[in-house]
Amino acid sequence: MRLASVSHLECSLTGKRYEAGRVHGLSEAGRPLLVRYDLDAVARSIGKEALARRTDGFWRYREFLPVAREEDRVSLGEVVTPLIRAPRIERRLAGGPLYVKDEGRLPTGSFKARGLALAVAMAKQFGLKHLAMPTNGNAGAALAAYAARAGLRSTIFCPDDTPPVNVEEISLQGGDVYRVNGLINDCGKIVGEGKEKVGWFDVSTLKEPYRIEGKKTMGLELAEQFQWELPEIIFYPTGGGTGLIGMWKAFDELEKIGWIGGKRPRMVAVQATGCAPIVRAWERGEEHAPLWENAATIAAGIRVPVAVGDFLIIRAVRESDGFAIAVDDDDIRGAQKEMAREEGLLLCPEGAATYAAWRRALADGLISRADRAVLFNCATGLKYPMPKAEKFIDRTKAIDWDLFA
Repeated sequence: MRLASVSHLECSLTGKRYEAGRVHGLSEAGRPLLVRYDLDAVARSIGKEALARRTDGFWRYREFLPVAREEDRVSLGEVVTPLIRAPRIERRLAGGPLYVKDEGRLPTGSFKARGLALAVAMAKQFGLKHLAMPTNGNAGAALAAYAARAGLRSTIFCPDDTPPVNVEEISLQGGDVYRVNGLINDCGKIVGEGKEKVGWFDVSTLKEPYRIEGKKTMGLELAEQFQWELPEIIFYPTGGGTGLIGMWKAFDELEKIGWIGGKRPRMVAVQATGCAPIVRAWERGEEHAPLWENAATIAAGIRVPVAVGDFLIIRAVRESDGFAIAVDDDDIRGAQKEMAREEGLLLCPEGAATYAAWRRALADGLISRADRAVLFNCATGLKYPMPKAEKFIDRTKAIDWDLFA
């Protein structure tokens, strides 16, 4: 089966080539496969001007994606997510231009829509019928929604402390969802064992090649929004790291077709102090991040104790002269409150972690005060618990107007 402009797939660790047009999981080395394209063909098939006239969300980048047939594209009304500047915070902290890339505007309310739309579309193209994955919440919701749209079955396993709204939306959208008394890696073991026993296809993070391609569209979109000149620094909430890896891949492909130059943003992997395997490995000068024991943080989306693409994340960080940084839960809560009250932006905890990291990096001199920085808010804050608001007025009694002074 011919996959658009795909030339082959490649093991991210060994470089071994794999044939396109066939169903693949991990490479023989147990590492992610990367999709490679005939980039000359891509360059001939689309130009910046033609691209600018399109309106169909991340599917507007279809020449850069592996889905060959239009009928296999699975869409729920995707949009180009906005870049929203935070001028009050810039002024108060004397920082450079600060932008929030608000991925919460996508279908199912998170950036997981990008990766799962591509994974499901490719599953449909290959004739797969039953998909399974572990999730901390948002990825499962995206899989359930896109699988339902494509007429496929989905089975999803999540830690038992996953926010109820995520579990309920997965179920309502047709996903067969189970809570598990463990973390996401424990859920992943169940998915892996079920491949032989049940026959489902595993769409766990980086265990199939196409979620990276969906997440890659964040880099394509960002480059286009900055008029094909990239920002100086990107703060990315990092669990499995698919988006950071995907953006780094997108920038490489854009340079090879001549749409951008060699300048790259510094890539910053943001984690929580309660689960920071990438930060620990980066600080030690290592490429692989061993399992983080007893992972715990309010930012469930980045509570990933071990990542199969750890070395790809760390390589992108190092090659870009970036860094990895961990922030604690109190800083995440404070950052979320500040951004909401000063800029009107309701960040999810993982998105708030990127603001907490930017704030600390600025104070510690890790970044320039002139740098244009992009913070990725990976999901709408409406999915997460908020502080109670319990002020009350009894209209039958005299109102104390001094309350409002």
